[in-house]
Amino acid sequence: MRGLDCINQDKLLPVMTNQRMNSYLKEIADVCGIERNITFHLARHTFTTTVTLSNNVPIETVSKMLEHKDLRTTQHYAKITDRKVSNDMEALRTRLEANQLESLKINKQTRQKGS
Repeated sequence: MRGLDCINQDKLLPVMTNQRMNSYLKEIADVCGIERNITFHLARHTFTTTVTLSNNVPIETVSKMLEHKDLRTTQHYAKITDRKVSNDMEALRTRLEANQLESLKINKQTRQKGS
């Protein structure tokens, strides 16, 4: 697809077939010395998991970027990484501690006013 074709089809960039894309990915892997079979599907999965969701991009946004019509399709792609779980739990702990400190301050202020 050439530039004019992109405009006519309302696309920003040319859209390749999976076969063509996989062929290019194989060439890139060979040049980089990667022995794993890299496919477009694997690239989409990796992008979804490690680039977007692990960096707190909402799954609804990711779903839209991947042009999924159903959020469950994106959830299938999006395996939750151990790092993501750990980061989320750390954020929760921080919020809970902050809430606890705020409650203690309010209680202390209330007691001081009542004295």
